[in-house]
Amino acid sequence: MSQKNEIPNFFVYGVPSRALDVGFLHVETVMDRKTLHFGHVAPHKHPLMGQITYWYKGGGRYRVEDRTWNFSAPTISFVPSNIIHGFEVDDQSDAIVVSISDDTLKALAPQVDLSLDVPTFLTARPDDPSWQKIETLLQMVSAEYRERGGLSEKVMLGLIGVVLSLMNRLGGNAAFPSASPTVALALALRSAIDRHYKSDWPVGNYVDLLATTPHLLDKAAREVFGHSVKEMLLDRRLLEAKRLLMFTIRSVEDIGREVGFEDPAYFSRFFRKRVGEAPAAWRRRNLEREPSGNHAA
Repeated sequence: MSQKNEIPNFFVYGVPSRALDVGFLHVETVMDRKTLHFGHVAPHKHPLMGQITYWYKGGGRYRVEDRTWNFSAPTISFVPSNIIHGFEVDDQSDAIVVSISDDTLKALAPQVDLSLDVPTFLTARPDDPSWQKIETLLQMVSAEYRERGGLSEKVMLGLIGVVLSLMNRLGGNAAFPSASPTVALALALRSAIDRHYKSDWPVGNYVDLLATTPHLLDKAAREVFGHSVKEMLLDRRLLEAKRLLMFTIRSVEDIGREVGFEDPAYFSRFFRKRVGEAPAAWRRRNLEREPSGNHAA
């Protein structure tokens, strides 16, 4: 159980952190959870997903890491995973919150102009045309999610991509011009893992590549992502295995080799240990169920 002096990790606010489905996307309003927070959301973070929060009415005080703002609508923020944030708002305030898994953000990143590795916080005049576009787009995202859920993922991601690019046009990450050395090292590690995880590199290779020490690299990984370097490597291989199981017809053995496991039995044991069932069973269960897995329960 977490100690009281720890910053809490949540799935969505008030719900303990858990593993996310591949391609996870969730949309709700701040006041959907009013009975949990009554407008006072203590500093917290989400280990596996980023969030867009668009305040379309009201105002209050918003915190991202060590920065705070007094704000009024319209205001929009993007907070990457593992970034501490919280707010206090009055009863008349509300916002659309779009939660997007890290794997989905990685796929979206090349298509948008905004940097998705650092936070963004923007506020402006209500009559600015770009803000009117953002509100229209996010209201469309919210309506698509309510009416069609995961069936409308492609449409919603297209709209979200436009929102993120409009945020860059309005000022982007100017409020957060540079990451701390620890965050910069952790982000460089994540990028390096994306490039080399299939090669089954040992941790020492990443230490050498990033010109650091094992202690500093592991410290950065734990502080920013909440996992050791070794766990990040295993998590990335597992994520790719899940993607290939869900979205291709390749054999389990072939997928195992693709993510760095030459021995099919070893891959199966690895997958079962981390997921709780064999790769073939996980694939069958996820393909048989209706495509509504992106709803938060």
